[in-house]
Formats: sequence, C-alpha cells, structure tokens
Amino acid sequence: MSGYSEKTKEYVYIALLCAQGVIIGLVERTIPFPFAFAPGAKLGLANIITIVSIYTMPVSESFLLMAMRLVLTTLLGGTMSTFMYSVIGSTLAWLTMLLMKQLGDHHISMIGISAVGGIMFNVGQLSVASWIAGSWTVMLYMPILSFLGIFAGVAVGIAANFLFEHVRTLSRLRFEYAAATERTD
Repeated sequence: MSGYSEKTKEYVYIALLCAQGVIIGLVERTIPFPFAFAPGAKLGLANIITIVSIYTMPVSESFLLMAMRLVLTTLLGGTMSTFMYSVIGSTLAWLTMLLMKQLGDHHISMIGISAVGGIMFNVGQLSVASWIAGSWTVMLYMPILSFLGIFAGVAVGIAANFLFEHVRTLSRLRFEYAAATERTD
C-alpha cells in the first residue's frame, strides 16, 4: 500500500480490525455457554481487538473502532437491549483500560489492563441491569461476574499479548505508536 496516503492506510487498518472484531463477536455468540451459574457470561474474545487498538491507535480512532464494532455486531446479530448493555459495558471498560495503560508497562501489563477491562465491562452491564430493574440488588451478582471478568480478561490479555509477540506487523505498529506518542509529549 505504498502508493496510498497515510490517512487511507489508517482507515484500512481500522476497517480490518473492525471486521475482525465483528466476526469474532458473531462467532463467539454461537459457542455454547459453559458456565450455567452465570447466564450471559462469555469470554469476550472480540476485546482482543480493543486491546490491539488501545496499543496501536490514537485514542479517537480506538474509540471509533469500538463504536463501529458495537453497532455492526448489534445490527448483524443483536437486539436493542444487548446494544444498551454492550455500549455501557464496553465504554466503561475501554475508558478504564485506557487510563490503566497510562500507568505504563512497568506498572501494569497488557494482561492486567485486560483483566481490569473485564471487571469494568461487568460493572457497566450490571449498572444497566440495575437501572432497568429499578433495583440495586442486581449488583449482588457482582462477585460472580468479577471472578469471571478477571478470568476472561486474563485470557483475552494473554491472547493479545501473544499476538503482539508473534505478529510482526502489530509489534511494529505498537512501537511506531509509542514513538509517536513520546514525540508529542
């Protein structure tokens, strides 16, 4: 893509990540749920794409990717209620992961950032459920979902970390983004 402008390359990168996130999310919905004691819980494999975007894109483009992924996944296989839960949970998780990343690699790893994101996603979803139910007793479900959020977040963080270690393009993009960020600081 050497003949294309940098902006075009950025749009293609965002579109590719968005498509991957949507496909992962839709495929994950077809996987049977293994935890009968926590209905609705899932691994959140599409969040690998969110981690990749946080580490390789400016904040505005990372947010755009997350928003596009949510809208497209909902249009292709969701409902309005799943959209409400996902928007609040994803936005809260994304903001928290972004803040945690600001601490730096020497304070918190990619796996730790992902685990925090898993917990905060559940906090967002339970907040919506509490609002819809008109009762905060829904939050009693939080200990179970926190445990599952940590487990899922660690699994997603390990997968994202593996991608950064073994996919040269991602390693290069992460390095270029870090270098560009340091120049602007």
